[in-house]
Amino acid sequence: MPVLLAPPLSLYVHFPWCVRKCPYCDFNSYTLNGELPLEPYVQRLGRDLAAQAPEVEGRAVTSVFFGGGTPSLFSPHAIGRVLDSARRHLTLAHDLEVTLEANPGAVERGAFREYRAAGVTRVSLGAQSFNQARLSALGRIHSPAETRLAAEELHAADLGNFNLDLMYGLPGQELGGAVRDVQEALSLAPAHLSHYQLTLEPGTVFAAQPPPLPDDDAAAGMLAACGERLLAAGLAQYEVSAYARAGRQCRHNLNYWTFGDYLGVGAGAHGKLTFPQRAQIVRTVQPREPRRYLAAAQDALARRVIPARELPFEFMLNALRLTGGFDAHTFAARTGLDWQEIAAPLQAAVTRGLIVPTATGYRPSELGLRFLNDVLLGFMPETPKFAGSSALSIGASAPRSAASRPLFTGPGRVIGE
Repeated sequence: MPVLLAPPLSLYVHFPWCVRKCPYCDFNSYTLNGELPLEPYVQRLGRDLAAQAPEVEGRAVTSVFFGGGTPSLFSPHAIGRVLDSARRHLTLAHDLEVTLEANPGAVERGAFREYRAAGVTRVSLGAQSFNQARLSALGRIHSPAETRLAAEELHAADLGNFNLDLMYGLPGQELGGAVRDVQEALSLAPAHLSHYQLTLEPGTVFAAQPPPLPDDDAAAGMLAACGERLLAAGLAQYEVSAYARAGRQCRHNLNYWTFGDYLGVGAGAHGKLTFPQRAQIVRTVQPREPRRYLAAAQDALARRVIPARELPFEFMLNALRLTGGFDAHTFAARTGLDWQEIAAPLQAAVTRGLIVPTATGYRPSELGLRFLNDVLLGFMPETPKFAGSSALSIGASAPRSAASRPLFTGPGRVIGE
């Protein structure tokens, strides 16, 4: 029988406040009204870390991701204090990757040097577009000039390992505009680029009042043309919406997609922990609303053991985002299940041309990457209970019809690139 093994471990820290909530955003974020509760929130994060530390004793944390919301609303000193708390309560790898999400309109000039000194090694910058009309339509508070300045300061601060978030299929956008956005982004020499299509998520302003968006064919054309530009510039696609220079893939996100473990601290943060001695994989979630999180007792963390029948779907939901797919032994080690649990739906997807065998496992085909929902449906149990259960970033590109949404996503998504 396969043996369940503890996979690599990461730490996700959620900061829920933004200067303004974007109309397309369904993340757990809130418009900041009044003074930022910096001190009580940092203290609460420290207690959160202390409470969860015993469950991962002896395991090294390989990456930390400060996501939001807008983590860059918190000062470099505050971010440094959270990292100090993590060092105090957890074992951190010597080559730790520490990513900070930042909004170009919410970072003080010169702050990146201080974030670097505090321990940040990587930044994910929310550019979204380099067209002011598109940014205004998205409700963004920054300008293209502020993104350019932020990128310049990142290089000057020795933080050249940064990601740019870029969207396409925007209100009023045409093919030429999408390509120009990619060219502008490449001119800033990022190490990594997240490129994803604007989708209308339930519960958002855009879902209630949909803006005019390019049709499916136009969006597909944008994706193809932009992908060609990125490849020509030396950024290879390694995940359904992520491109990177050699050796610059996001270690934190790769841990998600390979069904690794992660602690989740902060308001609404989700986690996943493997307990081989109990043969259990557990999902965790913090109180969602910031005031409730700040006031919650240490035992407020909700837990749910993932039933064995749901594990194939949970694994594939993550692993099939990677263009290189997964190794067969990884499935057994990280689910504790026999290969026969997925043999039939896997072969069905291969027959349909959605999945391709590799030397050590399987990967999605180009068609499979575009229609991951169709692939994933084959691995779902009869009565799934997945709302908010997985840590996902923005989905891949695909037609917007309800029958072929790009990926199963939900309010539990906890990362932004």
